[in-house]
Amino acid sequence: MSYKCIYNGVVLTMNASGEIIENGAVVIEGARIVALGNEALMGGYEFEEMIDARGGIIMPGFINGHGHVSMSVFRTLGEDVPNRLQRFLFPLEDRLICENYVRKGAMLGIAEMILGGVTTFVDMYYFEDEVAKAAKEMGMRAIVGETIIDRIAPDAQLPYEGIMHAKALIEKWRGDDLITPALAPHATYSNDEAHLKEICEISKELDVPVLMHVSEMAYEISKFREVYQLSPVQYLDHIGVLNNKLIAAHVVYADEADFALLAKHDVGVVHCVAANAKSGRPVSPVNEMLKRGVKVGLGTDGPMSGNTLDVIGLLDQVAKVQKINEKDNTVLTAREVVEMGTILGAKAIHMDAKVGSLEVGKLADVIIIDTIAPHLQPIYDYYSALVYGAYPQDVVFSMIHGKTVMQDRKLLTGDLPQIIKAVQKISKKIKAEMVEM
Repeated sequence: MSYKCIYNGVVLTMNASGEIIENGAVVIEGARIVALGNEALMGGYEFEEMIDARGGIIMPGFINGHGHVSMSVFRTLGEDVPNRLQRFLFPLEDRLICENYVRKGAMLGIAEMILGGVTTFVDMYYFEDEVAKAAKEMGMRAIVGETIIDRIAPDAQLPYEGIMHAKALIEKWRGDDLITPALAPHATYSNDEAHLKEICEISKELDVPVLMHVSEMAYEISKFREVYQLSPVQYLDHIGVLNNKLIAAHVVYADEADFALLAKHDVGVVHCVAANAKSGRPVSPVNEMLKRGVKVGLGTDGPMSGNTLDVIGLLDQVAKVQKINEKDNTVLTAREVVEMGTILGAKAIHMDAKVGSLEVGKLADVIIIDTIAPHLQPIYDYYSALVYGAYPQDVVFSMIHGKTVMQDRKLLTGDLPQIIKAVQKISKKIKAEMVEM
């Protein structure tokens, strides 16, 4: 048998007891963790590869629970203007988005995530098979959902044609080691009851996740209160599609009744603090949801909404925004915030049996954070150092499914200069199109 070892670091296991192992080591065979503990355990194995953490933090990779990675081609476009989605994004998508743009944008975003310590991401967009192919090529773990919407879309000539594309995506990718296909009805307000029920039945039959924007927009809330006298969460429960297949993005507007339903049905919620703040939306009641047993992870949203795709940057933001919102500095401890980015995020996307913590039997999705930088010294509390001090550039090593994808800040599974060059070429075409708008 051939083994790899990551050693000479502090192991933040993120397991249920919050175990931290000083002078720790993680032993990997193939794609899985087979042992972890003090460095003394290393004497029982012969290693084909040994990775020296150089005193850094060894921990599970971060989980980006919601995004539209290929929107990286639109990053920084139309900032700080009203109705930017309707004025810029939607028209440009309808005119320009194609398989090539989606693939190249996905490559750029995935490279950014790997370099920032993200090892699993959840994505919904058009031509989602291209995102799956890009993730597979770059060795990235992903849940990919084909967008289903009640109108013509870049990859659909008819409303709800996305259901057909989603079925094809599922058929192609189900059972893959890295890629989990999903259905992605765009939102509660852009899919009717009949199609939401149909999507729910398909997800149960094929045992795949459902990704959807839920309780994100003020007009969404007004519509459901006026038409149904229900919140969007209550509406989904009312029509029988609220279940443990659902990964609900945003949930900005929610109350006690919603918290109870989300917890009862084991719905995963993904909080997108940066994108929501940038859009001027109210603060999502994350702390209240957590106290009531709702599984809440973190997401960047698309690169046009939150701009960056690193989860480390969200840790500081979610902690401080929640403290400001509740006027209480004890709200959301640093450990709880790191859990949102790792094991709790894994629970929110229903993958905690495989990833999210370093434990024997789980998949080897492992990162190393260099702690020698001045902004991370000294360290009295590892969780606090990560939340309030770390940058994505502090991640120096990343392994996904037992394969090293980044080492010493060098991407190993893609040609980064060529990826950037390809997207810059696309950006010139987008700029030319904007002149005519």
